[in-house]
Amino acid sequence: MELKTPEQEFHRFRARVAAAALLVLCGFGLIIARYVYLQVVRYDYFSTRAEANRISLLPIVPNRGLITDRNGVVLARNYSAYTLEITPSKVQNLEETINELADIIEIQPKDRRRFRKLLDESKNFESLPIRTRLTDEEVARFIARRYRFDGVDIKARLFRQYPLGEVASHAIGYIGRINQREMAKIEDDDELAANYRGTEHIGKTGLEQSYEKDLHGISGFEQVEVDASGRAVRSLDRTPPVPGNNLQLTLDIELQRIAEQAFGNRRGSLVAIEPSTGGVLAFVSTPRFDPNLFVDGITTENWDALNNSPDHPMINRAMNGAYPPGSTFKPFMALAALETGKRSASYAFHDPGFFVFGNNTFNDDKKGGHGVVDMVKSIVVSCDTYYYTLANEMGIDLISEFMGKLGFGSRTGIDISGESVGVLPSKEWKQRRFKKPEQKKWFAGETISIGIGQGYNAYTPLQLAHATATLANNGVMFKPHIVKYVVDAQTGVPRMVEPTPVADLGYKPENLDVVRRGMIGVITGGTGARAFAGAKYQAAGKTGTAQVFSLKGAKYVEHELHERLRDHALFIAYAPADNPKIALAVLVENGGFGAAAAAPIARQVLDYYIAGIKPAGAAPEDPDADADTEHGHD
Repeated sequence: MELKTPEQEFHRFRARVAAAALLVLCGFGLIIARYVYLQVVRYDYFSTRAEANRISLLPIVPNRGLITDRNGVVLARNYSAYTLEITPSKVQNLEETINELADIIEIQPKDRRRFRKLLDESKNFESLPIRTRLTDEEVARFIARRYRFDGVDIKARLFRQYPLGEVASHAIGYIGRINQREMAKIEDDDELAANYRGTEHIGKTGLEQSYEKDLHGISGFEQVEVDASGRAVRSLDRTPPVPGNNLQLTLDIELQRIAEQAFGNRRGSLVAIEPSTGGVLAFVSTPRFDPNLFVDGITTENWDALNNSPDHPMINRAMNGAYPPGSTFKPFMALAALETGKRSASYAFHDPGFFVFGNNTFNDDKKGGHGVVDMVKSIVVSCDTYYYTLANEMGIDLISEFMGKLGFGSRTGIDISGESVGVLPSKEWKQRRFKKPEQKKWFAGETISIGIGQGYNAYTPLQLAHATATLANNGVMFKPHIVKYVVDAQTGVPRMVEPTPVADLGYKPENLDVVRRGMIGVITGGTGARAFAGAKYQAAGKTGTAQVFSLKGAKYVEHELHERLRDHALFIAYAPADNPKIALAVLVENGGFGAAAAAPIARQVLDYYIAGIKPAGAAPEDPDADADTEHGHD
């Protein structure tokens, strides 16, 4: 056994101490190095993170802009109300929490269904409303028990309201909660993402959608100091939001209301335009819907009622419904004949009551014909035979070219998105439309029905009103628009939506005068005379009836047909005839004859706008009772 001397023990001890000291020194060196790295090298990074943990940026949603009619009547506004909201990521048992909340505040089954729908569409860390528009008593009851509910809070939110309900709903549109597709689009745009932080609603249809950028405004932010648990301690800084701009429309809401009431329970559309500017005075699609239903998230019951209704109230018939124009097409055909030199105004022929083309016979609405017919009379009595022969002489190419310049078969450019194109038939259109080679060829016999507004013709009421306004304005076409001013919400300075002339079609005054005389004759002694008897102004118009399905030679007897198989009723007009202030198109789906169903609606609208006469209040009676039942009487 080796004996260690004291000197050896001392040297070994010193070595151990030195090693331990070196180890401690290295440890302190690492600590100091780490300290220098964190406090000096990475100071800016960690200082920013610490500040971010201490300061929370809360978005402030801007007040959405108002929408008013041309006279300042409010059509869309905002109001503040309390909501009971749940942040699902902060709640352990969501169903149990909702049940406990229901013991304090009434939560109906529809509230639960809406919450579940929102939950499916949202991220689970978002705050979602389980109840909206709480009363003061309900707010007080919850606040007294708030300590029991983590992740549940009361918030004050702005709600959109449409005070007139269904009136002009298809023009105004509605807002709704931002869905996943819309959120993805917003997040792809850095500027939009910043501006929509904290925003839960966006314009879905109508002006609410097409003027979203103006109406939304610019979001603000508040810097709030928070403690370790995330609770707000104090406000450090605030950047106020910029409210959205207000919209003042060209719509006259009283005119709109009168037009909608005139339809009663019938389906259809009316579009009225100021010819000299393109400003839309009335934009009707019936049946309507209540846009207030969509603001909080529409319930399943309400959505099913709207979506499954056989009347399809959600369809904007004014700009998405395409219909044959029927005899309302004849004034434009007459103008086309004059402008292209295919007919003179003085040309007249004896109407036998039919037109034979090959092996086919095209019958007039009046058996035996209308006698001797010139161009003005052809419009007044709505002579089909005159336009059968005219269409045959002009050919489809010439008809299509002329009508295309009037806007038929193309979008008008109105300031509501989603407008339909319609169908302006032509050889080129048929080539694109059909797949089979035998279907692609245009046959000369197909042109005959085009002349009376039937066949492949299909246009929106907006297009028909647009063309009528152009005719009334001597061939000068303006783009239709519904917004008149965009008003800065801060300064109150209005920015006018300038009338946009699209084209001057250069029609000859003498040709326009021939068509005008024919359309005045419709009102004074023709198919529209009964509807306009005793009018205090002179209007120019044309009735129309569009076939819904082929009778295959059988006689049309209206009361024997199912209501939805009856003809569509149409009417176009402008007034006063010598200095037009308003032009319109009316369509009543399955209404029967234009003179009986559509013209009386136009009369009520023109009475109010031109003469200031309001209707008694009742919708027109069902025209079935006294309408002529012989097919073809416009």
